[in-house]
Amino acid sequence: MERVIVINLLNYLSLHKLINKEQHGFLARRSTTSNLLESLNDWSLCVENGKRQQVAYIDVAKAFDSVCHNKLIAELKMYGICGSLLQWIEDFLSGRSHQTKVGYRLSEVAFIISGIVQGSCLGPVLFLPRDAL
Repeated sequence: MERVIVINLLNYLSLHKLINKEQHGFLARRSTTSNLLESLNDWSLCVENGKRQQVAYIDVAKAFDSVCHNKLIAELKMYGICGSLLQWIEDFLSGRSHQTKVGYRLSEVAFIISGIVQGSCLGPVLFLPRDAL
């Protein structure tokens, strides 16, 4: 079910041009490797043409953990996603909990109100619209 949702969501975002053409990662044939290759090409052209090039690297390792579910749902609505698809995504994100085990001890259950589900195929796609436009 999740894969069907991902395919349809990606088709919708592409059809409505809601994914930036510069987006790499989480898309077919648009990986972080392809991003580095394009960047290397751009940098090489700058060097060949005697131009300066500035580069900034940003670590977004914790970005997945910080996405507020309510804001994500509002963003999806803004992009025109509605009806049963939006409801399914909302249900997918809500009611999740987390518990940590150290040795033989378990922490108390904590309910998750932010963060995109990692390890799912839908998680990265839900992260895409955040920088789409």
